[in-house]
Amino acid sequence: MALERREQDELIEQHLALVGYHVSEMIRRVPTHVQRDELAAAGSLALVQAARGFNADLGVPFARYASTRIRGAILDELRGMDWASRGTRQRARRLAELTERLTGDLGRAPRPDELAQAMGVGVDELRSIRDDAQRRVVSLDADSTDATGSISDKAPNPEECVVVDERLRYLTAGVGELPESLRVVIRGIFFEERPVVEIAAELGVTQSRISQLRTQALGMLRDAMNTALDPELAPVASAQPGVAEKRRQAYYVAVAQRASATALRTVVAVATPPVISEAV
Repeated sequence: MALERREQDELIEQHLALVGYHVSEMIRRVPTHVQRDELAAAGSLALVQAARGFNADLGVPFARYASTRIRGAILDELRGMDWASRGTRQRARRLAELTERLTGDLGRAPRPDELAQAMGVGVDELRSIRDDAQRRVVSLDADSTDATGSISDKAPNPEECVVVDERLRYLTAGVGELPESLRVVIRGIFFEERPVVEIAAELGVTQSRISQLRTQALGMLRDAMNTALDPELAPVASAQPGVAEKRRQAYYVAVAQRASATALRTVVAVATPPVISEAV
């Protein structure tokens, strides 16, 4: 039996730490250009999706169920970024082959400058290639530790609760302010678990277009949240904005206003004492 909305919201609040845990586990296995916020957004949406679809009667602990969904969403986001491109894999393979050959020829492990010369690159670029080679996609599919049980039992401290609550509020506002087609895609994929083919048919586009819209929507959500909460990570506005840039800026403002209005309603609801009717 599906949970009531209040119970779903409680599950989300109680297991927010799972998102941070899985993002931290993944972020140290990928190149430095991958942004934590992008993975956190995908993980947060997956947590909401897990709560909406959770059936307690199946006997599976929610922490385990949600962890699977969160981790899968983060992996999908990484694969969608295509951070391990074909060129990266080819350079990593060539580095391994040259290292093995030089080790045999020299009778010892080659120095970085020797490897760089053999590859025809500088030492700094060699380090970059080696760094990418150490973060292959296969490493993402292996769990280094299973700490989901302890993570779910450890409640976040008050400061973490405030931060996460604020991010979820902006994320919710961001979804609500997305253009209709993008909102349909995000709600359909992450909240309603609809097949991509069904969403594509509804919007009259191809499945590959749905993937493009998903990427566009997640980018807008990330930029809107960064603009409001992490300005140093926000995209730099053009000095002479065009139509597209003005629309983006208007979206950021609308998200901030919607999130602020939600926060205000919450404060008012908490501060307003209940009305107690006198007995007649």
